[in-house]
Amino acid sequence: MPRLSRGSDAVAPTVRSLIAIPSGSPSRPLLAAVASIALLVGTSSVHAAFVGYVVTSTTTTHAGQSLVVYTLAARFDGPTDTVYRAFDLTTSNTSWLYGFWHKDHNSDDLSDPVLSQSHGTWDPSRTGSSTSNRPYDSYLTVGGIANSSNATRDSFDDIVSAQLVSPGWDRASLPWGNDFEWYNSQPGNNQGRAGQSAGLAATDVRLGQFVLSAGHDPRTFSLSIKFNSGDWLDRDGDGEGDGMQIASGSFTLGVPAPGALAVLGLAGLAGGRRRRS
Repeated sequence: MPRLSRGSDAVAPTVRSLIAIPSGSPSRPLLAAVASIALLVGTSSVHAAFVGYVVTSTTTTHAGQSLVVYTLAARFDGPTDTVYRAFDLTTSNTSWLYGFWHKDHNSDDLSDPVLSQSHGTWDPSRTGSSTSNRPYDSYLTVGGIANSSNATRDSFDDIVSAQLVSPGWDRASLPWGNDFEWYNSQPGNNQGRAGQSAGLAATDVRLGQFVLSAGHDPRTFSLSIKFNSGDWLDRDGDGEGDGMQIASGSFTLGVPAPGALAVLGLAGLAGGRRRRS
């Protein structure tokens, strides 16, 4: 795991991994906890390219604030499997949408960014410096890394209701719901292909980085992605690559209690893989 460093900022190499497994797996998931590592593993079926969501974490300190930095990735079993969209990010507790740290060039402040929970954007192309900003910034992406050339964009419908106003991803809180998605705006660049996310395993596609205060309570989310085997030719004329599939599953930021881990395993198995009709 790469070390996060800037000046006197201290980094502890604590790492946690969690794989949320979709349904259709022929074997039982294996649950193991060793020291600070909790891993839920299952094998995918022969025809299922999507294995599950993987969460890894590191701890760091910046500007006097103790932080936990989580990386969310989708894991696949094919070398050319490619993600194009992520959508339907939901949670059972809306308070879990808040409390994320940002240090980016958001729309409210284009000067030298400061670490903040009240201002920020989830746009990976506006993170800023790879050393003084990216290690401490929360963002969403479809593969690649957070820099100015990242082709990930958001798509949303402004909705106003008694409970929600959705402004897209230019905000500090986590955007969510079926009116928001993030996607690769240049699908032919292979940014969302397995193995194209610097610093991750060759099987993985980075979907986001989430920075929270150390000691936070675990929070669980569900998410869907659209992917295929890397073929972007539109032979059937539907406006996107052929063979698209949709996979859904859940992931947790933070290590749940042992009982909660068992529940999460069931939630992961409940997440289904379904082929686009």
